[in-house]
Amino acid sequence: MPKNLEEKFKLYCVSENLEVNQSQIQVINKLQDYSNKNFSFTLFQFFKKNDAKKAFYLHGGVGVGKTMILNFFFDLINQDKKRLHFNEFMLEFHDYVHNRKDKNQENVVSNFVKDLKSKVTLIYFDEFQVTNIVDAMILGKLFEEIFKENIKIILTSNIEISELYKDGLQRDQFLPFIDIMKKNSINHELIIEDDYRKSKENQKQRYFFPLNQETNFKINKFFRIMTKEKKKSPKVLNIKGRDFTIKNFYESICRFNFDELCDRNLGAEDYLEIVKNSKFIFIDGIPQFNDINSNQQQRFITLIDIIYDKNLPIAVTASQDVSKFTSSRSLKEPFKRTISRLYQLTSMKYNL
Repeated sequence: MPKNLEEKFKLYCVSENLEVNQSQIQVINKLQDYSNKNFSFTLFQFFKKNDAKKAFYLHGGVGVGKTMILNFFFDLINQDKKRLHFNEFMLEFHDYVHNRKDKNQENVVSNFVKDLKSKVTLIYFDEFQVTNIVDAMILGKLFEEIFKENIKIILTSNIEISELYKDGLQRDQFLPFIDIMKKNSINHELIIEDDYRKSKENQKQRYFFPLNQETNFKINKFFRIMTKEKKKSPKVLNIKGRDFTIKNFYESICRFNFDELCDRNLGAEDYLEIVKNSKFIFIDGIPQFNDINSNQQQRFITLIDIIYDKNLPIAVTASQDVSKFTSSRSLKEPFKRTISRLYQLTSMKYNL
C-alpha cells in the first residue's frame, strides 16, 4: 500500500513536467484514504467490520487528468491487478459465457467472477461508459457479484454514475446497477478548466490537415522515414473465424485509410486485435462527422479509446484542425474525449 501518496504524486508531476493542481491533490488524498481502508491490514481492522467502499469512481471532463492520476495510483498498488478497457472486459465475459455448457445466467456470472477473483484483487477500468444494451442488462448482476467477492475496482469516466446509459433502451432495467455503484463507490468529480493534454509540448506533431496534396506529401514523407529498411508484408488476423487483412503492414507499423477501419462492420474485438499486432498506426482521411455518418464516428471513438488504452502512438491526416471537428448530435459528449486523446496520441513519444 503506497504511503505519502501526495508527496509521491508531486514528485511524479515534476518528473513529467506537469503542473501540480490542487484539484488533483484532493483526488490523491481521497485515493490515499481509499487505499488505507482497502489495501492495509492491521490487527485492529481484522476485528473491525470493514465497511469501506470497494470502488473509486473518478469522473470529469476530458483532459483534466483522470487517467493520469489513476494510472499513477494503479502502478503503485502492490496487488494482483488488471487494467483493461471496459469493452475488452465485456468481450472476455461474453466469450466465457459462450464457452460454458451451463447457460444459467446466475451460475455463469458467479463462476466468471470466482475465476476473476482467483486472478486479481483490483481491476482498473479507464473511461467507463455503457452504450451496448446487452452489456447494460447484465452489469447489475455482474458488479453485484464482483463486490460480493470483495474485488476492488477503480474507474474513470466522463459521466457521473447516475447519468450512465442515459436515454438507453430499457434503461429502467439498468437502474439497479446504478444503485449498486452508488452504494459501493467513492464518487468524485475532478474539475479543471484547461485540458492538460493540450498544453503539453510538441502537441499535434503528427496531426496533418487539411486533406490535400501538401498534407499527403508530409505524411508520406514521415511514413517513408518510419518504414525505411522495414519489409512490407500484409498480415492476416483471424478474429473469431473472420479474416481481417492489414494490407500496409511493415513489421508492426500499420497504415489504414479511415474507411478501412470505420466504414466497415468492425467493433472493439477487431480493433483490439489490430492494436495487439501494432506498434505504430497511421490513419488517413479522417472526415468531419455529422448525423449521417454517426455509425462511422462511433467506431472511430471506440478505436481511439482502445489505441489510447494500449498507449500506442499514431499519425493521422484529417479534414480539419483537431480543435474544429464537428460531431453528430448523439455523440457530441463522448467525442470530446476522442478529440482530447487525438492531441495526446499524435504527440506522445515513441520508441520502435
